[in-house]
Amino acid sequence: MAETSFDVLVIGGGPGGYVAAIRAAQLGLKTAVVEREHLGGICLNWGCIPTKALLRSSEISHLLKHLDQYGFTAKDISFDLKKVVDRSRKVASQLSGGVKHLLKKNKVPVFDGSAKLLGGGKVEVALKAGGKETLAAKHIIIATGARARNLPGLEADGKLIWSYKEAMVPPTMPKSLLVIGSGAIGIEFASFYRNMGAEVTVVEMLDRVLPVEDEEISAFAKKQFEKQGMRILVGAKTQKLEKGADSVTATIEVGGKTEKITADRVILAIGITGNVENIGLENTKVKVDRGHIVVGPYLETDEPGVYAIGDVAGAPWLAHKASHEGVICVEKIAGQHPHPMDVSNIPGCTYCSPQVASVGLTEAKAKAAGHEVKVGRFPYIGNGKAIALGEPEGMVKTVFDAKTGELLGAHMVGAEVTELIQGYVVAKTGELTEAELMHTIFAHPTLSEMMHESVLDAYGRAIHY
Repeated sequence: MAETSFDVLVIGGGPGGYVAAIRAAQLGLKTAVVEREHLGGICLNWGCIPTKALLRSSEISHLLKHLDQYGFTAKDISFDLKKVVDRSRKVASQLSGGVKHLLKKNKVPVFDGSAKLLGGGKVEVALKAGGKETLAAKHIIIATGARARNLPGLEADGKLIWSYKEAMVPPTMPKSLLVIGSGAIGIEFASFYRNMGAEVTVVEMLDRVLPVEDEEISAFAKKQFEKQGMRILVGAKTQKLEKGADSVTATIEVGGKTEKITADRVILAIGITGNVENIGLENTKVKVDRGHIVVGPYLETDEPGVYAIGDVAGAPWLAHKASHEGVICVEKIAGQHPHPMDVSNIPGCTYCSPQVASVGLTEAKAKAAGHEVKVGRFPYIGNGKAIALGEPEGMVKTVFDAKTGELLGAHMVGAEVTELIQGYVVAKTGELTEAELMHTIFAHPTLSEMMHESVLDAYGRAIHY
């Protein structure tokens, strides 16, 4: 077998892998990528991007059902599900092609196939086209991502019980849907299908939906979901799923009682696990803990010259976290001095209706960490732009250290908060205090004014509420 040598070899072409490869090339390192399926990874092909295309269609569906609020009337409103799904797939395909172009532009070759570490800085690639090739690299970055988790008795079959992949390409619109899990993936699908007309029940094992979010935001979101007609069961355990001819009956334990729920389809959204199998880790000193590779502050593993980034390296499972880790990793390899990842500065976004976004500590976690806190809140109903948009339901919450004025966390629910959150992320990253935020001028009329007012409210100075 022929052997080609590189400075950096990236295994996986998702948002962590391809960004790492491009940054490495920019730094003058001879770099290559091995990708077994689609450039852009799960995020671009089966996750972040195509789900946002679907959710855009569901937002339009919601608006069409409420045209009278804006002075319009229309008859016979309907949708073509095939076209909705096709548009989502075309968006994903376009962006996957864009990644291919970016790698080519940066002179990064892509090997189409599956990689296996051999140890000693060598990787064997089983090529899609047939045959094998051995590659050598001083630095190997594992960016193999993750997949949906299955639990015994709760396995997706692709027909009646869906993972995220099947949920993204439904052949027909189910009349009723059961979603197991209320994290970002589960709630986004629940939101899409409810806005498209399905009856939706969400089952969450923990005591609230969106359990990683601040408790106030979680409670507010739950009320909005229920107002839209979703049924939400929290503190509920799915004991078993029984498949019928064209439906599934779930046995749910909630509040000490057992209930049976029958739905056309079930979506499993019970977490993910890293793709650590069949990549040759047994030939290295790389450690795996609970399905994820153990890494240090610069994404290094226990095997010299081997690194891991993104979902395979553990939570939070976010594309932007993976990309940033890729940059940190290769800049360290290149001899630069990047800052290690500060997870408290990673924003989290859920694109349901209403949207949810946050960064940093929740109020409860800030108190648990020993902070004396000042908390500000501002409701959407107090904002002119929100009322003009017809989006008066929402709130912004900020958490500050009472002694230093440090912004500890920001939590938002409502229209466009996934775009607004970056203002607080910049503030946290720049270590701004309440003083700088109070003296920042926010344009009027904008939704961002609520961010200012929430800061002011934490110090008893809110103007408009």
